[in-house]
This record gives sequence, structure tokens and C-alpha cells, in this order.
Amino acid sequence: MGFNNWNSGLPSSAQTAIAAANAFVSLGLKAAGYEYINIDDTWSSKSRGSDGTLIPDPKKWPNGIAAVATEIHNMSLKMGLYGDSGTSTCSGYPGSQGYETQDAKTLAGWGIDFWKYDNVHTLFSLSLPFPYYAGHTNFQQCNTPSSGTSQTRYTTMSNALNASGRDIYYAMCNWGADSVWTWGLKTANSWRVSSDVTDKWSSIVSIASNAQAYASYAGPGGFNDFDMLEVGNGGLTAAEERAHFGIWAIAKSPLLIGTDLTKIGKASLAVLLNSDVISINQDSLGIPATYFTPPGKSAPISNQLYPYWSGKISTGYVIGLVASNGAATLSVNFSDVPGLGAGPYSWKECYTNATGTGTSVSATLAAHDMAIFKVTKS
Repeated sequence: MGFNNWNSGLPSSAQTAIAAANAFVSLGLKAAGYEYINIDDTWSSKSRGSDGTLIPDPKKWPNGIAAVATEIHNMSLKMGLYGDSGTSTCSGYPGSQGYETQDAKTLAGWGIDFWKYDNVHTLFSLSLPFPYYAGHTNFQQCNTPSSGTSQTRYTTMSNALNASGRDIYYAMCNWGADSVWTWGLKTANSWRVSSDVTDKWSSIVSIASNAQAYASYAGPGGFNDFDMLEVGNGGLTAAEERAHFGIWAIAKSPLLIGTDLTKIGKASLAVLLNSDVISINQDSLGIPATYFTPPGKSAPISNQLYPYWSGKISTGYVIGLVASNGAATLSVNFSDVPGLGAGPYSWKECYTNATGTGTSVSATLAAHDMAIFKVTKS
């Protein structure tokens, strides 16, 4: 749980990092469990030092990165940076290919806690699970035929981070290439399973409907990453923000805020602070919710968001109901939820705080809205 500046358009600078950290404290995000302040591409100088070391842009980081990391650590928060597994990053800054060991030691020396590792400017072929619709600027340079796969490069950096002497969260960003979910858990802490998210409902649908199929590969220590959150950026309705956040949370995706927290609206902030939804995301079992098909309902259709989600949590079960295609009243009998049984059970809906006891749950939802039920023994 944390922040990344990329989707907000904020510069990758010390000022952005410190402003986000202060906002975590003042807005209650730190108290809610958000802890990582992550800075994305363009933070470094365009060239390495004479000894090959990564150099922070002196205009963006006048006191260096280690000083900012220390300030963030003094707020009991953590700091992350972005890098790339190829020769240069998405925006043309130095990549880590051939410098993995040196860069891992540099990150550890600065006190970095999180490393997002991209997949551009490489010489490896890719096998992507579905169309890369987001128009990634350097995608063609990622698709140059050659030998090997992205797993080779990502494992090299994994080994370097493990040998760096510091506990650094490793977030692989290869967009679901090379069936990353099958080897992600032994390589990193999270792995992107889709193309880049955008601030549109169609993007939320595309990512969620495809990526939910990989739920069984995730678990404590490593999770499918649905990409950063677009909550607060203005492209989604209030209902769509609830569904976006809710699906990411129950699917156990990392929750990385991608908006300018100095300008966030009250309704969007309330979504991000929802303690019941967060508790599902952070549940100790680490089991992602995924689709289930109630009797008599049509089966899921490829590339369309299905209304019915469920998963086990340490206190019982979570059931998600999504008005995928328009306003709807959706109902589920507990006996139809895999592994749950008829009940009766007690339940709480996370967004309305409604509670009840019985053998089923029901929600009347506006278009693209979501209800999330925590179900426990009566």
C-alpha cells in the first residue's frame, strides 16, 4: 500500500516525494496502512557517473535521494524508486541491464525500500497474455526478436537485490509477459499481469476481467499486480472508483495511489480510506478473490467484467457484486458461493456499512458500482 507519482503527472522529484509523505500523515493514509512513497521514471540524470553509478537529477534532488529517504523513514514511512531491466527506461534514462549488482547496492546504500522494475528497451521476445492496448511508447523496442525471456533479466535483478544487504520490495513490471504469474512468486513480491492502467472504465474492465484468471498463482509473499490506482484522477465516476478500488483490493493487488494527494476530493479519499475494504486486501491468508458462477447465471465472457466475485478471508468470506453493464439488483445465496455453505451467516457491506444475518446478500447498484460483503459465522 502506498503512492506512485506516475498517473498523477507529478514530477519525479524530492518535492513530490515529501509532499506525498506529508499528505499520508495529514489525510490519515498512513494510519490506514499506506506506507510506500514511490517515485517513478525520470528521477535520475540522463547519464551514469564515470564509475557507472546511477546519479539523481541534481535539480530534482538537490540534497540527494538518501536525504529524502531518511526524511521519509523518520516519518515511519518507506521510499521506492523505478528502474528498468533493459538498457534505458521508458523515458530514456539509464536502465540496469548489465548494472544489476551495482544498482542494487546503490539502492541499498540510499535506503530505498521498493524497486519497480520495467521491461522496455530490451532485446528479448515477449509473449503477452492479451493486447497491449495502452499505447506504451517504447513497446516495439520491447518486442525485438531474440533468445531468452524477461524471466532471465528479472531473476538477475532479484538475485542482486537479495544480495544487497537491504530488504527491498521487488515489483516486476513486465505487463504479464512470459506467463509471469507462473514464476513470479519465486522471483519477486509482486508482478504486473496486464498492460498499463488508464483513467477509463474500459481499462478497469480489461485489466480486471483478464487478470482475475491468475488468482491461484498469488499468495503470501507475492501477488498479482493490477497496476496503480486511478482513484481521484477524474476519469471515473464515483461508482466506478468504488468498483476499481474494491476489485483491486479483494483481488489482493498492491494498492498504490496514483493521484495528487494535495488536491484529492473528499469522496475519492473516503474510498481510499475504507478500512473494511483495506482489511480484505491486507488479510493474512492472502487469497485473491476471483469469479464464481451462481447456478442459473450465464458464464463469464472474455474481456467483459463479471458481476460475481468471492474469496476466503481469515474471518470468513468476501463476496463482491459488480453492476458491470448498468444499474442492477444483484443477489447471491451463500450456498452458491464455492466453499461457503448455506449459513445462516452475518454480513457487513463495506461501502454502506449495512449489516445483516441470513442465507443470502443482495445489492441494488448504480451502473458500474460495487458492493463488497464480509461474511462471517453468525
